[in-house]
Amino acid sequence: EKGETQIGGRIPINPSGGLKAKGHPIGATGAAQAYEIVKQLRGEFVERGTQVEGAKIGLTDTLGGDSATVCNIIYGIKG
Repeated sequence: EKGETQIGGRIPINPSGGLKAKGHPIGATGAAQAYEIVKQLRGEFVERGTQVEGAKIGLTDTLGGDSATVCNIIYGIKG
C-alpha cells in the first residue's frame, strides 16, 4: 500500500518485473538475476525506466529443481 517495495520506495523488489517478466529463462534464471543486479549497481538500467537510484546492494534468490538446491548471493559496491 505504501509503495515501499516499488521503484523509488524504501526497499525496491523486482524492479524489472521479476523472472516471469523475462519469460522465465529456465536454466538461466540465476544468470538473469545476476545480470540485472550488476546493471542496477552500475546505474545502467536508466533507459529501461527500472533503475533504482542510488542502488548499493542487491540479492539473488534462486531455487533449482523441486527446491532441492538453493543459492542466495548478496552483491554490493564499494564506496
